[in-house]
Amino acid sequence: MAYDLEEQEQIANFKAFWNRFGNLISWVLIIALGSYAGYNFWNSHQRGKAAEASALYDSLTNAAQANDNAKVQRMAADIESKYDSTAYAQMAALAAAKTAFDANDLKAARAQLQWVVDHGNDEYKAIARLRLSGVLLDEKAYDQALALLNGDFLPQFAAEVQDRKGDVLVAQNKLPEARTAYQAALDKMDKKHPGRQIVQIKLEAIGGTVPAQKAAA
Repeated sequence: MAYDLEEQEQIANFKAFWNRFGNLISWVLIIALGSYAGYNFWNSHQRGKAAEASALYDSLTNAAQANDNAKVQRMAADIESKYDSTAYAQMAALAAAKTAFDANDLKAARAQLQWVVDHGNDEYKAIARLRLSGVLLDEKAYDQALALLNGDFLPQFAAEVQDRKGDVLVAQNKLPEARTAYQAALDKMDKKHPGRQIVQIKLEAIGGTVPAQKAAA
């Protein structure tokens, strides 16, 4: 009998607890299960989007190899609008910028590179800013090019930034500043860096001297 009374008391306590907190617990469970289901759906959706973007990117690279700039630009815009959350969108924009540049379509090249600057991750942004500064250099927009290069870059791009600064400063006939930039580029380059010898040539061409200890191996 004592056991029955104890059991009844436990049931009564449970009912009281459930009456007080049952709705809250139910909603917490519903939210948790909904979040889990949503997370699984999102992952599946993202995998599907990445696969679709990959297929389109393959087609874009084929069009780029065929030098079909108009088709490349259309496909890049499609990937950027539909799959902007994937890396393929950034890759497509960079590929489209190169195709446009090769076709002397500097307006399209600028637009594609700016898209990456606005939407890409830090590495892609750095690449896009370096390439965009090159387009601006070709357009003689020197101040805009330097403004881009004076922004924050990841450390691994430091040498390339200084090299491009040197190019812009040479175009402005600011040779002392250009020598400083090229020397800074060499200081930041490993001796086995593939671009080191070119920077040395550019430095020496404007009257700079490459220190012996900085010479390429």
